[in-house]
Amino acid sequence: MGAAVFFGCTFIAFGPAFALFLLTVAVDPLRVIILVAGAFFWLVSLLLASLIWFISVHLSDPEDSKLQYGLLVFGAAVSVLLQEAFRFAYFKLLKKADEGLAMISEDGRSPISLKQMAYAASHPPQSPHPECLEHSTALNLLSFSAWQIHLLMTDLEKLQEVSGLSFGIISGVFSVINILADSIGPGIIGIHGDSPYYFITSAFLTMAVVFLHTFWGVIFFDACEKRRFWSLGLVVASHLITSGLTFLNPWYEASLVPIYIITVSMGIWAFFTAGGSLRTILLCLPCKDPPASSQAGDVPGSLGGRWKPSLQGKEEENSRVMVYSALQVPVED
Repeated sequence: MGAAVFFGCTFIAFGPAFALFLLTVAVDPLRVIILVAGAFFWLVSLLLASLIWFISVHLSDPEDSKLQYGLLVFGAAVSVLLQEAFRFAYFKLLKKADEGLAMISEDGRSPISLKQMAYAASHPPQSPHPECLEHSTALNLLSFSAWQIHLLMTDLEKLQEVSGLSFGIISGVFSVINILADSIGPGIIGIHGDSPYYFITSAFLTMAVVFLHTFWGVIFFDACEKRRFWSLGLVVASHLITSGLTFLNPWYEASLVPIYIITVSMGIWAFFTAGGSLRTILLCLPCKDPPASSQAGDVPGSLGGRWKPSLQGKEEENSRVMVYSALQVPVED
């Protein structure tokens, strides 16, 4: 029974997060690095919050139960504020990294194209000085790699999701790992009058927190990019409210239901912030016929613009016939 509870609660708490990781993060090594870096920032915020709470508890009267409960609430609020502060610091770090990569790649443009790299690999130019050729090739590869990273760094929606998911996963792990360890046994919860739904509600609460951090990351990064301070305030306020609602446990109806209402609300907000719309939802439906504009080759964008499919650009590129000299690197069009 203990193993069933353990695996069931684990899959409830981290199943959606693991699916998001496989579908959106694991496909790109750079996103994995960004995920790990975001988790490190959250861990640093947790360390500072723990130190503040630890010092305040030891400087107070341990016999005063009301004071200790107040310090626990104070520690939770400080932890939320530090998490959002480190989320902002992580955003600034990514922006600085993007600016540095843009400088390496010459204002975000690749100094060597894919066609030129393929040409250089199959037809290297003849040079009387091989060391000069090796040095030039290394610089071109470095610039091209920086340009590729710069393209991902400027894809704000992906960074928002990955950074938020990193905060959510590490937060969920630290909040539920001890509960999952106790669920294996020995012992059965609820035989002394406690709620028998402790493990299952903790798993659903962890899943909500993981989703919330992902949604908060999308909204927070967009607000920092567009300087929408009211959005930042709403993110911090909703985080404080969510943390405060957990103090209503074990009255789970009063804590879990409002938290999931906040989760759904933040999910809808994050969906539209990332560029989603009702039209994009309809286009994702398998039985929905594409509109007339998409049949003509254009798909209406979520923000009122028009988007060209990538296949059209590939067809145009493949339709070009280019003859290269064996002694000269082709000039990019």
